[in-house]
Amino acid sequence: MFKSILVASGIALASFGAAAVESNQIDGLYNTGAGLASGKIDTHYSFEAISGTAVGTDGHGVTTRQTGLNSMFYAWLDNTADSKWLTPTANARQSYDPTEPGLYKWSISFDLTGLDITSAWITGRWAADNNGYIQLNGTTISSGSALDSWTSFSATAGFLNGVNTLDFFVSNIAQKVGNATGVRVEFLDSYAVAAVPEPESWALIVAGLAVVGAIARRRIG
Repeated sequence: MFKSILVASGIALASFGAAAVESNQIDGLYNTGAGLASGKIDTHYSFEAISGTAVGTDGHGVTTRQTGLNSMFYAWLDNTADSKWLTPTANARQSYDPTEPGLYKWSISFDLTGLDITSAWITGRWAADNNGYIQLNGTTISSGSALDSWTSFSATAGFLNGVNTLDFFVSNIAQKVGNATGVRVEFLDSYAVAAVPEPESWALIVAGLAVVGAIARRRIG
């Protein structure tokens, strides 16, 4: 019996200890194009056309080959080692939505299972052609964006136990020519701590410590 309690409490202690030493940054938050060569599909982000003529590439986007994609009137923020623009297809200069505006959704999901969602927060910045807004699990957390400068975003609430989804909605104005669209996202920081162990786990830990203490006293005696 004592041996079973010791083993179980040891497992509980090990699990709690491992959770305590892990990084408190949230896993699964990837910058657009992070670690990918230009022209590669970024499967971390899904792409969906709510309306408009862009169709995406296998449900995802492609990292741009160009730095500072130019049109007649504007230039995108330059790609860097930290992030790249994603566009619906490999042709970053392809023109969309000639007569009606388009609305496109770029989504990334991350899992907070085992973490205390009340402790969670994220900060980042993004850019979009032409404009947009961000939703966390269906709730808008930021509105407005630009293609030639960064717009900050953050969230300190609205997280779910389990899988969470960030949706970056990009609106593209109607224009007959030179009407590319894309998105750029960089996560600057994030945080979430491990959830407090369930009462059953604490009971095992306390029981195990009591047994260890009793054995130690018998040996000393």
